[in-house]
Parts: sequence; structure tokens; C-alpha cells
Amino acid sequence: MKRRCTLFVAASVWLAAWAQSPCVSKVWEYCPAPGQFVNVMPEYEEGDTSETLRRKAEEYIVGKSNGSLLSLGAWGGYIVVGFDHTIANVPGENDFKIYGNAFYSAANPDPDAPKGGSCEPGIVMVSRDANGNGLPDDPWYELAGSEYHNPLTRHSYRVVYSRPRADKPATPHPTDANLTDTSYIAWHDNVGGQGYVPRLAFHSQSYWPEWSDADSLVFEGSRLPDNAVDESGTGSYYVLYAYDRGYADNHPNDDDLSCFDIGWAVDADGQPVYLPGIDFIKVYTGVLQMNGWLGECSTEISGMVDLHPDREPAATVGMPSADGWKVGPWCDEGLLVDAPCRAKAVFYSMAGLQVADEMVEAGNGVVPLKHLPAGVYVVHIRAEDGTVNVFKTMKR
Repeated sequence: MKRRCTLFVAASVWLAAWAQSPCVSKVWEYCPAPGQFVNVMPEYEEGDTSETLRRKAEEYIVGKSNGSLLSLGAWGGYIVVGFDHTIANVPGENDFKIYGNAFYSAANPDPDAPKGGSCEPGIVMVSRDANGNGLPDDPWYELAGSEYHNPLTRHSYRVVYSRPRADKPATPHPTDANLTDTSYIAWHDNVGGQGYVPRLAFHSQSYWPEWSDADSLVFEGSRLPDNAVDESGTGSYYVLYAYDRGYADNHPNDDDLSCFDIGWAVDADGQPVYLPGIDFIKVYTGVLQMNGWLGECSTEISGMVDLHPDREPAATVGMPSADGWKVGPWCDEGLLVDAPCRAKAVFYSMAGLQVADEMVEAGNGVVPLKHLPAGVYVVHIRAEDGTVNVFKTMKR
């Protein structure tokens, strides 16, 4: 665990625990995509740079569980934050919470539909400081939310936004005065799609990040399916429906569904990874949809918190012998496991990649792992009822 204080051994643990905050301690990057709240949340002032906007973003959320709202703009806009300690991956528990401004609508006309109102899902990624340099330059892993395997979700997606010309003529909507420029900021993607971020009557400032002098902005990631429905059929009433789980600004702050489990992490190929803890979190707007007079879908966040800041991340946690469990040793056929009940055994390489997944029957048996090459593995064994977990590092 990273510490602020390194005094005498007897005192260092107490002092570090005292110094730690469950809240964000640093904003590493703040890079919103164009949107109606860009240059407002936080406010751009003449002469601001990307660095001054980053610091303004810090003022909004650092040290606060639920501070001021930061807008990430349209699809792909993101923020990267860090903590003054490592957030532990506690098996079977949510590990951190992200605050936003999602809410459900009491006027939802379909009582059998999923919960909806103003839900603007943001994709969450995590990283651990594997090289120990304190910087967010290690591999990132997406937390696989409920829509990760949805066939309508696009992975390896890429969007380019183009800066509008200063003399560009506006194209107002022919019947909706709230849409003052329907072709304001053009975008195109890597699968042949294109469109515009519209300009609204409610927000007259520039929607392009004014601190950027670039003629185009490029974002990459996963694009979630559209979640907004024009329930009125006339463009007057939109419901932005929540996805089941795994996204920021997707459920109200008082709902456990705004919490996240590091155990959902997957690599670029969608394979589960084991991370004993994380040091950095990235959130980006996951839906690319324009919703009439409501404008673009844009994820907002107001803070993040570690749900168990007193817990140490640990790749190896031995199982007490009193529980009647015994793991190991290895034999020619696999790993010997003596389990008092049925359990699931998941094996990870030291790089964090899942390499095997087997059920363990009650009693003394062998988990067949002849196909695994020699090496060191993290073994996670969990009782079928979820009451007992063990992480153990073992050499084959």
C-alpha cells in the first residue's frame, strides 16, 4: 500500500491510516468531448489551459465524496483520477462508489420498463500501479458492466469530432426552437457513422473545449447501445433508461448500483483479470446519442470513494485450517484441494489474466490442470454459497 508517512515501523501503519482519504486525491487528466456543459462545468476563463482546467476539476472533486458536478461531454470524454492509497479488491464486495446526477423519473409512462429518467452511463476502467512509479501509465482494464456482451455494444470504437468554423452558419431545427444549430459540431466514427452534436438555446457558450487549439478531437473505447427513448413520439419527452449495472451516472447516488466491483475487470480481449487492488480510475461517456432538446448524452460525476479504505490489498490470503479447507500441493494431475463444500476455483497468471476456471466438489480431490505450464499462479477458491474466499499464490 502506498503511504504518505514512513516513520518508525510501530507508528507507520497508524499514521498512514490516519493520512489516507477514501476520496479522490488527484485528477490526472480531464479531457471532455464537446458538449453543452463544456466550458461551464468547470468554467473556462480566458487564458485557461488544459493544466488549469485539470486543476479546476481537482477543486470540484478532490477530497470530497460528492462534490461539484463535472461534465465529460459527449461520447468518449473522460477523466482519470488517483487516490492516496491502493483500493483493495475485496472478494464478493463492491470496492468503490462513483457519484453522479442520475435520477429516475416518476412520470415514466411504462411501469414494466427498466428504471429510467436521466441516466447517462459512463464506462469505468481501472488500473494498478504495476511498475510502481506512481503514474497512470500501466495497462487499463474495463469493468465489464451489464452491456459488455450486448451484441449492440461496439468495442474498439473510435470517434473524431471536428471543430466548427467561427463563421459557420447555424441550421436551426424547423419546428423546435430549442435546437438552434442541428449541425453544430460534426463527428464521424471508424465504422462509417457520422452525425452532429447540436447546439441548444439553453447554452450559448462554445461547446468545443476552449483551452484546446486542436482542429479535431479523437476518442477511443467502447460504445454502449443508445438508452434514450422519445416516449412522447413528438420529441417533447425523453426517458434515458438505466442499464442494469456497471456504469457511472447510471443509477441514483443512494442506490447500491452506483457501486463497483474490481472483480468485474476484463482485458482488451474481454478475458477476466485478477487485480489485488487498483490505484487509478478512468470514466468516460459511454453512449453516443443526441436526444432532441435535451442534447447529447453526457456523463457527469461529482466524486468517487473507496468503500473499504481500511482494507489492505492482498494477492495472497491463506485460508484458516480451522475452516476445514486445504489447498495444495500440486501433483502430476493438477492441484489437490480438500474442500468441505462445493466451490469454484479460478486461476490467474501473475500478469492477472484468468487461465483456468474449475468447479471443486466437496471432499479431497484434484483440480485437473495438466494443461497449465510451469509457473506461479494466483488461485482464488470461493465456496459456492459465497461465504468463504481464499487467494493463494502457488508455484506449479
